[in-house]
Amino acid sequence: MPDLLTHVLLAYAVCTGLSTRYEWGPAAVTAGMVGALLPDLNHFSVLAPPGAIYHQFGVLISWTALQTGGGVLLLILGGVVVAVPNERRRVFALLSVGAVSHLFTDALIRVPDGRSQSIFWPLTPYQPPTPGLYTSTDLWPLVVAASLAVAAWYWRQNQSHTGQSEQTN
Repeated sequence: MPDLLTHVLLAYAVCTGLSTRYEWGPAAVTAGMVGALLPDLNHFSVLAPPGAIYHQFGVLISWTALQTGGGVLLLILGGVVVAVPNERRRVFALLSVGAVSHLFTDALIRVPDGRSQSIFWPLTPYQPPTPGLYTSTDLWPLVVAASLAVAAWYWRQNQSHTGQSEQTN
């Protein structure tokens, strides 16, 4: 998988671009960036291994469901529940944009069996084929995401300055 910074920068670029269309503020862009972090919450298995949880609580768990579409949807709904009621639709949309960008970039990775993760689980266990554009250790996806983030930032700054100069004329 591309590293976490790549996912966050890509979500920043996408949400910043959308913020010029929908008049979202910086908090909305941040919500999209948080959405990009959701599929990687399966890395909690390092902090709380399934064996330790079973030993402590007697419950078998697997963190791998958090890397699927159904697991991410549950996390998004959890984020929506804690949002202010009049912002819940926007929070749902922003978390979804970030999470979908993450799952999409993960689906492009070259893996030995040629299949992506089960992004449509629990509807189906089908694993779509991956085009294998890059490996998880390639650096160029980070460079592309950083370039897109800088371009989006510059475009947003230019849009806001253009809007201010038009208002003063």
